Formats: sequence, structure tokens, C-alpha cells
Amino acid sequence: MENKYNCPPEEEADDFLYAAPIKEDWGGDGRGRMNLSGRRTAISKEYLPRQYQFFDTNAVAEEYGWRVSGMPENVVPGRRRLLTWHDCGASTSRVVLPPQFEAPSGIFTVDLEIFVLKGAIRLGEWQLGKHGYSFIPAGVKVGPWKVSGDEEAEILWMENGSIPLQYKNASKDHPNARLGDFIPALDSRLLPWGQTETVQFEVAKKKYLRKDNNGGGVWLIAILPHYDGRYQMIQSYNEEAYGLVGYCDIGNYRVAKDHFTYCPSFSTIARHRTDDGCLFFVRVDRDLSKPGTVLSYPSTDVYKL
Repeated sequence: MENKYNCPPEEEADDFLYAAPIKEDWGGDGRGRMNLSGRRTAISKEYLPRQYQFFDTNAVAEEYGWRVSGMPENVVPGRRRLLTWHDCGASTSRVVLPPQFEAPSGIFTVDLEIFVLKGAIRLGEWQLGKHGYSFIPAGVKVGPWKVSGDEEAEILWMENGSIPLQYKNASKDHPNARLGDFIPALDSRLLPWGQTETVQFEVAKKKYLRKDNNGGGVWLIAILPHYDGRYQMIQSYNEEAYGLVGYCDIGNYRVAKDHFTYCPSFSTIARHRTDDGCLFFVRVDRDLSKPGTVLSYPSTDVYKL
């Protein structure tokens, strides 16, 4: 696959904090550091520009014996379903950690996001339960890690770097780590619902978990019952979304619980509808409140039921 997104060669990234970001394929300069552009997926081994992809993560093969590169050998491995990835190292996975999982504190070489789907995990003095979220910038010391209780922990594990993620043993933060961006433990249940800031989802509600410095970010979106978007949409940004509750029909495909979507920039997306409502975890690399980022696009099937 041709490198279209300025992936830095390894020799230029001796200090992991200064690895060059990947430029977004919608024209962004990479300031958001999410690196969602140009990803392959579990159902496409090649990057497919402008093609929205949907799949059930339960149908993705599990990788047994998964462990973070650099973790000590005595750390009990977990299981992983790799959902999307970029050749430079950025990836999104559904990871299961067994009750025996314990790992020492340390730092990571790229930004890491965690969202808990089931169970609970402790990061040092903080605990993340169901729908808990953490953002760990590269170089921030965190841990020790431990699965809480007798139930395995299932999490979305999101490596955002333009180089592969590695664990490094460290007794303190890297001196240049972005501590101001660190979100150790956020309980999404305690956050207020707000407006979506887009006309197409006016009757939906949004909870921001994190906002990037370029306006993109991470949030939960609740689409209310009886929603009908009526029109197709053009999405001028990259998006990942994971179904938590309920369903939304996008064209003829029903995106339900544990289903995943990857939307490359400038994709044309079919009409959205749901009778019962739904809740999704979403990541986007652009500010959707700006004009032109989400566009209604009439089609011949607008009034079909």
C-alpha cells in the first residue's frame, strides 16, 4: 500500500514524543493526533477511500495471547479483535483482559484511549467501570494496571500514534509529556447530555468525553426513538463508531450492539433511521460544528419506507 499520509520513517522518530503526525486526508494538519485517515479494517485489508464500512465485531477473529509490546513476560496475556489499523501503527481493537491481569506502571510511546464495555479495570488509584473512559497521552506514567473483581474486562483499546505503541518502564512522567491532556478516569454516566451541533442529528443528544485541539473528539451519541434522517449525508471527516445499545438502520444495514463502523472522509452515507433508538461511542477527527463538515444530500429514495 502506498504511503499517502506522510508516515515518518523510524529513524526520524528517535524521541517518540516528536514523531510527526499523519496529515488527515480531508486536508487537516494532524493536530488532533487521532490518525483516523487511511485505515484498513477487519473486512478490508486495503484502505477503501470514501467507502463506509459496517461489520459485527463478534464475527472478527480473536487473537489469543495478545500483550502490549514491551510489557514484562509475566503479565497474563489477553485476547484482541483488531478492528481498524494504519500502517504507521494507529489502531482500534476490542480487547478482553482476564481477571488475573496485572501489569506494572509505566509510560506508552503514543497516545492511548480506553473505553470500558464490560467489567472494570484499575489504573493506579483510579478505577474505570462500564462506559468509563481514559485518555493517556504519550509519556504520561500510569498504573499499575489490574482487572477488578472476578469478571474479565472488555475494552475498546485505541492506539493513536503515528508510530507503533510500546510500553516502557518508567518511575515518573516524561518531562515533555502533555499532562494537561491526561484524562485518568471519566465516568460517562455522570456527564450531562448536550446538543449534537449538527442539523442532521438535531433530535439526538451528545456527551463529550474528550475534545481535540482541532475541534474533533470523542463522545457518546444517543439517537432518540422514531428518528428518521430522511436524506443521505456526505461526511467530510473520518469517523469510527461502536454500537452500545439499540440499533440504527443505515440504508439496508442494521448497525446494532457490538457493530462497528469506519467512515473515511467524503463518504456518502445512506439514510439513517431507528424506531427504538440507540447509543453509540464515536470518534471523529474534525470539528463538526463548522459549515460543510456534514451535508444533507437528497436522493431518489428519500420518501421510501
